[in-house]
Amino acid sequence: MTPIVFIDTETTSLRPDRRAWEIALIHRGDHGERAHHWFIEIVDLDLGEADLFSLNIGGFYQRHPQMRVTDVPDQSLSTWTLVASEEDVMREVEVITRGAHLVGAVPNFDAEVLAARMRYHGIAPSWHYHLIDVEALAVGALARGGTPPALPWKSDELSRALGVEPPGDTDRHTALGDAQWARAIYDSFMFGQPQSPTPEGASA
Repeated sequence: MTPIVFIDTETTSLRPDRRAWEIALIHRGDHGERAHHWFIEIVDLDLGEADLFSLNIGGFYQRHPQMRVTDVPDQSLSTWTLVASEEDVMREVEVITRGAHLVGAVPNFDAEVLAARMRYHGIAPSWHYHLIDVEALAVGALARGGTPPALPWKSDELSRALGVEPPGDTDRHTALGDAQWARAIYDSFMFGQPQSPTPEGASA
């Protein structure tokens, strides 16, 4: 099968020069699924150009392992989460997404920031040029059923209309939580209900 990769990033701003400080990918292929999750090292983020609102949306100061001020381990962080340099992560991202369709909520936002930072490090993005937006899939399903949603679309409403409950406060606006949410919406559209993952493992 052609692989698909569910994707989400948390970024330093919404501007074209934004950096991704948290990245999650869930690769689905012939051998099941594998999740990948990284935090980018602080020295690579150019925080002088960051937007505080964007940082706070994703809980940057509470969740980034190099920014948390407490010595108490954050139990919400997976043991396979990795803090790594931007260049190392971009090289991993290229391998994982090579030839794959990227799937997410407004995935062009994530693809744009990753492509820009990959090219900065001399890496050519190699995913399939057809991006799959789960919100557009949800709108299509609802319109086909005779109830097209009005603009602007609201992700929570679209998700619930397909029978997928949005993530709670702990997982919302985290890269992995939102990638899993995109997967649930995609599977609900494609298969009628969220699928049980068949992971081959999780890695950083």
